[in-house]
Amino acid sequence: MIMLYLLKRILKEERGDTLILGAISLMVILAMAGLAIDGSLLYMKKSQLQKEVNAAVLSGAQELTNTEQIVTDTVQAILDAHNDTTSLSELDIEMGNKLSLTLTKPVNLTFARLFGFEKVDVKAHAAAGLESIGKAVGAAPLGIDESIQLEYLTEYKLKVDSSDSLIGNFGILALGGPGANTYEENLRIGYQSEIKIGDVIDTQTGNIAGKTRDVVNQRVNGCSQPPGDYSLRECSRIILILVYKPYDFAENQMKNIEVTGFAYFYITDPMDVNDTSITGVFIKRAGSGDFVVGSKDSGAYSIRLTE
Repeated sequence: MIMLYLLKRILKEERGDTLILGAISLMVILAMAGLAIDGSLLYMKKSQLQKEVNAAVLSGAQELTNTEQIVTDTVQAILDAHNDTTSLSELDIEMGNKLSLTLTKPVNLTFARLFGFEKVDVKAHAAAGLESIGKAVGAAPLGIDESIQLEYLTEYKLKVDSSDSLIGNFGILALGGPGANTYEENLRIGYQSEIKIGDVIDTQTGNIAGKTRDVVNQRVNGCSQPPGDYSLRECSRIILILVYKPYDFAENQMKNIEVTGFAYFYITDPMDVNDTSITGVFIKRAGSGDFVVGSKDSGAYSIRLTE
């Protein structure tokens, strides 16, 4: 009888311990589930904020050759587009070089509220800088010798008559092959294959001044911004041209050039029937293209995330 009593007592106490252990296990499971929910929420918000800061810093960096106010306005416009006007906590602008940005946003928690934690600040940081373009699509069939020291916003004349395509500092190039029609198409919309530093390209021969006048005047008339305002990114007056060094110069003719960089040229004036040169200024600008080690810095830049 005594043994039976003790056995029943032990079994009864084990059932009580089981309930306690079950309750503790349930609390642990709930805590882990709560932490997983809050952790997933924080991860999702962090990911969203990182995408936002990347977009803002890349867009802002495109304006590092303009003014600091334009950079700031561009960053804020991206934040506004994400319905986010309050998360900007740090903006560091180094004009002509780089831009860094930090966003901070409070995130309301769910399970952690049980322990007195109602919200947590999520931060995202990114930085982007300018790099000289070393390869690009969309270049115009025009080039300038790398020996010429460019003075930005100073007037230059890109000569396009037949003699100056062969000798002299400026030249017209046979991108994708020779011929006036090919040249005209490339000048109109840009050469649609990639060109990179180190490429060797033939010069263009023949009289293409007439083709040049037609396209240049269309480009001048197609830009909606006031003349001399270089801030509009889609202005058709702006063309990407090649910087080169002579590669094959024979019989007083430049047969080929080697690409060493890229430059942006802003067409300031239309051409009349007597013109054999494109008048404009070189500008510093960030655009499409990629950095390649060894690219010559001629004011044409690509953007890349650095942090």
